Amino acid sequence: MRIAFRAIYGRLARASAALKAGRSGQAMTEVVLLFPLFLVIVFMTAKIFAILVLVQKLEIASYYAARRWQLESHLSADWANWDETTLKKDIEKNVRGYLGFETPAVSKFLNLKDMKIEVVRTQVWNVITLTVTTNPAGVKILCKYPKQAVCTYPYGAACMNGHDYLCQGGKQLEVIKYVPNRDRPIQFVLPGLK
Repeated sequence: MRIAFRAIYGRLARASAALKAGRSGQAMTEVVLLFPLFLVIVFMTAKIFAILVLVQKLEIASYYAARRWQLESHLSADWANWDETTLKKDIEKNVRGYLGFETPAVSKFLNLKDMKIEVVRTQVWNVITLTVTTNPAGVKILCKYPKQAVCTYPYGAACMNGHDYLCQGGKQLEVIKYVPNRDRPIQFVLPGLK
């Protein structure tokens, strides 16, 4: 370790002396050879980090969709058509905007391909399902080897899913929320008080 520090200190001292003398410096081997490798590692880390960002955005967007459906949808069959057309389309538009489908740079970074929201009404609960389909992540260096060679023991199905997400695309990320049926928010009244 002491030898490495001495070598680095010597190189910095020579570079400083050359700059003071007015001579142009020479690129160090570390900069020329290792900087592109560093950039590749940073790029791969950012693409893997994108799935974490996407999962968090999906959770927030699904909460928004479920809460808005709960508060603005109707129990009456007279309004069911309005719920399915106007309300659901507006929720989908806002969720698409939040997830980044409208911004090309965000859509490319998060590998977004398609999105859909499904609402299933039951007697007690409304089940809101937000599904996002992804494109391949585009990191060819991680897809060089087949997934059977990469995902050997002790790795399992999670490794296979991750490899499919990075290399094949078309993976579906799904978030399901359950909200109770309620026509409109009602005022809370303590029992016994009128």
